[in-house]
Amino acid sequence: METLQVGRRTALMKPIEAISAILLLVIVGLLIAGVVSRYFFDQPIVWIDEAASIAFLWLAMLGTAIAVDRSEHLRLTVLVARLPERRQLLAETFGLVLTGTFLAVLLPQAYKYAVGEMDITSSALDMPVGYRVSAIAVGIALMLSLVVARLFRSSSFSHFLISASVVVVVAVVLWHLAPWLRSFGDLNIAIFLAGGTALCLALGVPIAFCFGIATLVFLCFTTTMPLVVMVGRIDEGMSSIILLSVPIFVLLGCILDATGMGKSIVDFLASLLGHVKAGMSYVLLGSLFLVSGISGSKVSDMATVAPALFPEMKRRGHKPSEMIALLATGAAMADTVPPSIVLIVLGSVAGVSIAALFTSGFAIAMVLLVALAGLARFKARHESTDGTRRATGRLILKSAVVALPALVLPFLIRSAVASGAATATEVSTVAVLYAFLIGVVLYGGISPIKFYRMLVETAAMSGAILLILGTAAAMAWALTQTGFAFHLRDALSALPGGKASFMLISIVLFLLLGCVLEGLPAIVLLAPIMFPVARALGINDVHYSMVIVTAMNVGLMTPPVGVGFYIACKVGNVSPDEAMGAIWPYIAALLIGLLAIAAVPWFSLALL
Repeated sequence: METLQVGRRTALMKPIEAISAILLLVIVGLLIAGVVSRYFFDQPIVWIDEAASIAFLWLAMLGTAIAVDRSEHLRLTVLVARLPERRQLLAETFGLVLTGTFLAVLLPQAYKYAVGEMDITSSALDMPVGYRVSAIAVGIALMLSLVVARLFRSSSFSHFLISASVVVVVAVVLWHLAPWLRSFGDLNIAIFLAGGTALCLALGVPIAFCFGIATLVFLCFTTTMPLVVMVGRIDEGMSSIILLSVPIFVLLGCILDATGMGKSIVDFLASLLGHVKAGMSYVLLGSLFLVSGISGSKVSDMATVAPALFPEMKRRGHKPSEMIALLATGAAMADTVPPSIVLIVLGSVAGVSIAALFTSGFAIAMVLLVALAGLARFKARHESTDGTRRATGRLILKSAVVALPALVLPFLIRSAVASGAATATEVSTVAVLYAFLIGVVLYGGISPIKFYRMLVETAAMSGAILLILGTAAAMAWALTQTGFAFHLRDALSALPGGKASFMLISIVLFLLLGCVLEGLPAIVLLAPIMFPVARALGINDVHYSMVIVTAMNVGLMTPPVGVGFYIACKVGNVSPDEAMGAIWPYIAALLIGLLAIAAVPWFSLALL
């Protein structure tokens, strides 16, 4: 999985980046003002959530454009990379033409949607809602301009001509076949939604646009639904107030990286455990567990832990392939530790308490931690610790004092949300303020230029995440409208074996989807279908959530497709071919942990 390469950054985007940075600061400022007003003065400001949601949608859509410009939209490259170079360039051009066509068709619909929303007035600010949703049209226009610029700048005319001709011919053929296609019923789902998404993924089209293109083609040629409805579904998928915590936690991860707070945790654990057999493996796993509780981002976790530990692990004789295997599976283990963006999205889509998910996720991560630590200890049974000294009490105390402010943060986040004292959004805002102040005072500070870059990076990463959620929500809605979701639900409910069969099918399904799509789009697509079945079978929502999230995390790190595995290889600077053979025992340990979690609901529910 790689990113959409757009080439050198566009000068047009500099003011867009500045506006996005300002919007992010405005959101943080509004949320902090709301928290202070509610908890210290007992005077809630009713318009703050509405103002923050307006700024949030604008931030998300401008961030999607920045993500295109900065090459941060994920795409699957396993198949395209195997093609000869000339065909790779053709596939790249064809993907850009498909993306540009999708954006060009959707742009007038987004404008129409914004005009229609001008007749609706918001409740708190008493302003037309169209001003908020205009962000969608602006974001689409910016992305379209960037894609067109890329086509003119780096694609050959012959490749462009071939790609455009294929798109036009296919569109004309489908237009003429539309009346016939509408008689296919659910078969169109396999052809257009599943097949179209798979084809776009294979061609290297970014994931967010794969969902969008497949849904657009499905609606155009197999239904009579107006396309403006699709824009509304994208808006709905991106605009949930719960998702407001996503960019805040992304910013928190950036602050963690910039200030070195994560490294202080790693150093403290190394002083405690570094002298025992498998000690550095324990430190790596423990660091991922604790650091994840601050950043909520797998990439941030791995980028913080690997550079601090890998040199010492190499010195002690750990093979690079083994280190990457432990890093990747450790990050998968840590993804249920709050604040997990996957858990926040799942709570939003499936209607499950985020406080309950955060509490349960902590316990589930402990189960997986034990499984991985047990395997690491077995593998280290012949490890030599000669020449390795136990850290002195003075050094341990010093590292503990340095790490203490950072160690407090994950427990502060979990306890505040789990107790119901604050929402995930409020906690994320307070955590950002805390991390920033502690980072400035105790960990060396952040320069203004670096802080500005962090704001822009947060906007880009958040935009890329939220666009996936928006287009996946549109596809999920299309599935629901066909009635297929209800047919699938009925079929799953009638499976022999009851809970056990359904749970095994869920594990396999989310393992496979985790490999290809990552967690977020899989959740948005399937949660509305799977959760009603789970509830009908008597499976607790939180227990089922932990099973499917763990399955997706394992799939995410499973080669040869899982994107997390390749991210780990990139962070550790190890060839995927070298690491692929070493990761399977660790994947097996995670699968054993997953089956234990599925079979024993107590693991998920004990702390609730």
